[in-house]
Amino acid sequence: MKKDFMQTAVIVSNDRIAKATYEMKLNCDASAITAPGQFINIDVPGFFLRRPISVCDAEDRSLTIIYKVVGKGTLAMSQMSAGEELNILTGLGNGFDPERAKDGALLVGGGCGVAPLYMLARKLVGKNKSVRVVLGFNTKDEVFLEQEFLDLNDVYEFGCEGFEGEKPEVKVTITTVDGSYGVKGFVTDAIAQIYGSAKKTNNEKTYEEGNAIDADDPIGTKGTAPHGMSEMKVPYYYACGPLPMLKALKKSVGNHGELSLEERMGCGFGACVGCSVKTTKGFKKVCADGPVFPAGEVLEET
Repeated sequence: MKKDFMQTAVIVSNDRIAKATYEMKLNCDASAITAPGQFINIDVPGFFLRRPISVCDAEDRSLTIIYKVVGKGTLAMSQMSAGEELNILTGLGNGFDPERAKDGALLVGGGCGVAPLYMLARKLVGKNKSVRVVLGFNTKDEVFLEQEFLDLNDVYEFGCEGFEGEKPEVKVTITTVDGSYGVKGFVTDAIAQIYGSAKKTNNEKTYEEGNAIDADDPIGTKGTAPHGMSEMKVPYYYACGPLPMLKALKKSVGNHGELSLEERMGCGFGACVGCSVKTTKGFKKVCADGPVFPAGEVLEET
């Protein structure tokens, strides 16, 4: 492990942004975060194991994480205040590859899996690529980052220096299981509505053949969704969230995308092999080989 992976971070703010969900901003060297989807491992005082948390955004000396209180460790984190210091391991894991999206992308998040997609969306918009974001929650009071994604529409002014072509657009759809906000149901329900109706009405951009990945690419299915949804075509997609959501998404829209797996971790950098999962290419460590994997490598029985 590189020494510069370990550092002291100072808490700038630690605010509740949704039900049991907190956003913590840290002042530290964020240069080791080179791809959206990477994570940091936090030494929470009084606890033996570090807490791995995905990076929501990172620039220069600013690093943002979003976490949910699910146990004693994250509860302790939620009670920390600005000015306190944390020992963190940063630059961990392999993230999403924005270059895989040709002209646009579909970003799908569930629960705290929404967090790393923000930095990815920002990177994609910075590359003049439009983004469709579908976020799934259980209920309205758990929703977060909706406005932040929409605000990315205002990042680049049309006609500014270095800007060519049509202005990239970010569209956001929220789903809730109980129907208290947005589309009632799951992310797959919203995706079927968006791209199914788009093919018939032409009101939404669909996945065109020109966006398809190479036929000999082992990841891909050229965007055609199998399992009874063969008429629906979607862009190259990126997803992070609970495993049942990822399985349902993969089954619905195919393998032309990337999945970020959530798994319990010990060390966070590949030494303890406690987060190993079986893939089409053998056992892989989620912390070191992932957490982002090509969708085609993720087994449905994982």
